[in-house]
Amino acid sequence: MSLTHTNEQGEASMVDISAKAISHREAIATGRIQLQPATLELIRQNQIKKGDVLAVARIAGIQAAKQTQHLIPLCHQIPLTKVSVDFMLHDDGITATAIAKTTGQTGVEMEALTAVSMSLLTIYDMCKAVDKAMRLEGIHLVSKTKETISL
Repeated sequence: MSLTHTNEQGEASMVDISAKAISHREAIATGRIQLQPATLELIRQNQIKKGDVLAVARIAGIQAAKQTQHLIPLCHQIPLTKVSVDFMLHDDGITATAIAKTTGQTGVEMEALTAVSMSLLTIYDMCKAVDKAMRLEGIHLVSKTKETISL
């Protein structure tokens, strides 16, 4: 198996996507932050002193997806057509799920993963004063799809 981000000399290289067909692309990523029950209750009651944790984390995730090209050196600048971040609260934590969409020549996996990662990191940041045992876990790509456009 060859790596796509290295040239013939083994040096880091941005992939040339100029010959790829334009297509509708979507990626879904998810991850989780483990929290103490008391922290979850503070989030539910909007009692974290820094503000509405999930609202801020959602915006952070969307913003991060739009900045992926600046955070991950070999990612292409792509026109995102949609980014969403949703949360599910459990007894022992919160699951974040991000969907990223584009119409272009390369996928949006890194944007979806970046959105999930940053939303969970934002929850961590906003809750660190009250929960020292938080843990991020299981950040991964759930799916990616590509539907070629016929012109």
